[in-house]
Amino acid sequence: MASPPPRYGATIVPEGVHFAIWSETADAAWVCIFDEDDRETRVPLERGPADVFQATVPGLTEGARYGFRADGPYDPAIGNWFDPAKLLADPYAVAIDRPYAYDPRLAARREEGIDTAPLMPKAVVTALPAPLAPEPPRFAPGGLIYEVNVRGFTRLHPAVPEGERGTIAALGRPEIIDHLGKIGVGAVELMPITAWIDERHLGPLGLSNSWGYNPVGFMALDPRLAPGGLDELRRTVAALHDAGIAVLLDVVFNHSGESDALGPTLSLRGIDNHAYFKTIRDEPGTLANDSGCGNTLDCDHPATRRLILDAMRHFVTLAGIDGFRFDLAPILGRGRDGFEPNATLLREMRNDPILSDRILIAEPWDIGPGGYQLGNFGEPFLEWNDRYRDDVRRFWRGDPHSIGDLATRLAGSSDIFGNHGRTHSRSVNFIASHDGFTLADLTAYATKHNEANGEANRDGHNDNYSWNNGAEGPTEDPGILAARRRDIKALLATLFASRGTIMLTAGDEFGRSQRGNNNAYAQDNAVSWIDWQARDSELEQYVAGLAAARGACPVLSDPVLLGGADVDWLTFDGREFDAQDWHDPRTAALVMLLHLPEQPCRIAIAFNREDAPLTLALSPRPGHQWRRIDIDGATFTIDPRSVGYLIEEEGP
Repeated sequence: MASPPPRYGATIVPEGVHFAIWSETADAAWVCIFDEDDRETRVPLERGPADVFQATVPGLTEGARYGFRADGPYDPAIGNWFDPAKLLADPYAVAIDRPYAYDPRLAARREEGIDTAPLMPKAVVTALPAPLAPEPPRFAPGGLIYEVNVRGFTRLHPAVPEGERGTIAALGRPEIIDHLGKIGVGAVELMPITAWIDERHLGPLGLSNSWGYNPVGFMALDPRLAPGGLDELRRTVAALHDAGIAVLLDVVFNHSGESDALGPTLSLRGIDNHAYFKTIRDEPGTLANDSGCGNTLDCDHPATRRLILDAMRHFVTLAGIDGFRFDLAPILGRGRDGFEPNATLLREMRNDPILSDRILIAEPWDIGPGGYQLGNFGEPFLEWNDRYRDDVRRFWRGDPHSIGDLATRLAGSSDIFGNHGRTHSRSVNFIASHDGFTLADLTAYATKHNEANGEANRDGHNDNYSWNNGAEGPTEDPGILAARRRDIKALLATLFASRGTIMLTAGDEFGRSQRGNNNAYAQDNAVSWIDWQARDSELEQYVAGLAAARGACPVLSDPVLLGGADVDWLTFDGREFDAQDWHDPRTAALVMLLHLPEQPCRIAIAFNREDAPLTLALSPRPGHQWRRIDIDGATFTIDPRSVGYLIEEEGP
């Protein structure tokens, strides 16, 4: 049997444009060409070897707009959704002519006979640029990842031209790059940038999705974020690379925006629902919902695996992307019998000649069976560590019995990543992310406030381990404001003192708030847009100091798990922690003394959760002295609810 063509979708050839689409269960397929007046010409595709429907349309050139249609059995009860009235998006499209907009007619049943071509964006035939020369990623585990919502990051930035705000191009502006460098960013992680569609319940509420975690395609950039298409992404990546900053893409390979059985037919559902989507065992018409979004990609199927790997290669070879963060990553490794760390798709990523050296980051949980897989992805995957997030929050909130968990997280989470003799932490340490409270809101709200999302505050996480310091939300009380600021600094200082890779969400370095909304995906407005003019410049400068201290002390970012010979856990008077200290529920102060043999100096990080200042007593080695490096001055008094960084240097 002949192999599939080298590339699906639209490929410019000397005679015109070659179109190819795969479907095992379709009976017929067409490519539909649209002229400038949206008049449609249908060209039948011939079914060839390996279930590929293809044809070359002579005379077509770059810029031609198209879509597909497919026909076959229609019986949703058993998972057959073929409807030639539905115009289908090319899964391999690299550009579309406008964003997706939800319309109930996109979900019409076949018997209604509604032609969806007027409702659908059209794919655009695009001449791809020459592949970039292969280069290793510009990020290594241990650095700082900066999570960015592209749309909201620069919507209000005064230095970005109005027409460029909220786009990928804005990330390449000198003012943005200078800011990233100031706070020590090693990689920006862009929340989803490929084309997405709003969830069907948002329109009637007057809301829209601003996060992008509801994809229709995996290669075509959303025109709202990248009006300049792939070239815009490529130029921006090059600008960030010139500044030594890597670019990671947050990708959603776990579901599509076609949702559940009441959702729209946009692409994969109408091409081959049985191949691309998981169904309940022995119920071929019932979609599995491991994603919580209505459907789940079948990442165990060869067609789905090829689509995912081709999308990743596309961004690496043509835009220079350094790596990927996988949303709801257990779905990528879940077969019929559950999650498998060595599942075919994960193994193919590790072994692919283009992808094997990329930075790969798993969000190691979903809502499917056995969905919590923290620590189980194995090399080379880094993993978002929600245990770190929760344990650090619990410590600073004042929970009893939290000192031991804090130490474990600071040292790289060996209980999670140190099994079977492993020596390196794969933890991505974070305290706040796009999903949940901002760092500032964590200290200002004891409960979530998501009423603006239109779901009666039922959405979003309920267990946030947050606290409000005496008032819920905005206040003018100077004592409460000072307490919140103090706690924000303590949380940030803890993050930057943690072993291995750390992640900061954009705006948390200068105190951004989402008004207590911990699920702001539907707030494409001032709730989620970063207000650059109102930022806390002093807090921003404090983070810059933390970044400088971390950069000056490689022992902090080293991903090697801390062991007994590398670290001492001390009381503030210099005594080693004993069993009573670890198990006393009231213990609220700790000194982490790092003295790895290969490092030229010792580092001490002092954590004081007490409500009173504590004086640190550390004995220097002969010919050395301790110096405070997080603040000016030589004081060894650690303020209440704060963190102090010290370095031992040669001196009198």
